Amino acid sequence: MRKYFSKEKWSYMFYTITHPMDGYYWIRHADRGSVPLAILMVVLFSACFTANRLLASFVVNDLDPRGVDSLYELLGVLAFYLLLCVSNWSITCLMNGEGRMKDIAIAVGYGTVPITIVLAAATVISQFVADDEQAFYTLLIAVGIAYGVIMILIGIMQVHNYTLGKTLLTLFLTFVALLIIIFLILLLTNLLGMVFNFFRSIYTEIIFRT
Repeated sequence: MRKYFSKEKWSYMFYTITHPMDGYYWIRHADRGSVPLAILMVVLFSACFTANRLLASFVVNDLDPRGVDSLYELLGVLAFYLLLCVSNWSITCLMNGEGRMKDIAIAVGYGTVPITIVLAAATVISQFVADDEQAFYTLLIAVGIAYGVIMILIGIMQVHNYTLGKTLLTLFLTFVALLIIIFLILLLTNLLGMVFNFFRSIYTEIIFRT
């Protein structure tokens, strides 16, 4: 396990953040990334996202902390991360993508790092923001999100060896596939619930009759 969180893996992750084109290229062709590290970055993103919603100053945040469930949000982020990776892998398999499932997981996971850093910084900065300075806080978060999205875009493009146009098309189809997967999961869950209720009603009827 230590090799997945070695100093080299950490330093290369930060190199990828500052040099995404080269960083993602060698992640695919020299296996220099780490899936466990990418998952850890997603967990940290979820933690910073929840912390921002809970701890950001009332000047920029009017959310009721009692309505925030950190565990629920963590599970939601991890589920979305998994579905996004699976959806992209399923689409790129049909579009001659060169990336493996682990490359996609690393590309998306590393892409959350800039957003995590900005959310943590914005949470601290919000404590010193005045009413007329909210635009600076919003701009800071917007820049972090934009950089993270650009990193994920470059990562998908590099690991699959796509052009920018094909990458954008692939991401659009990825979200379509993600919605289809969610629909099928909900449909299956509903079906299993109906089957469970059916057999439970039969069991209850048998118990009452005996």
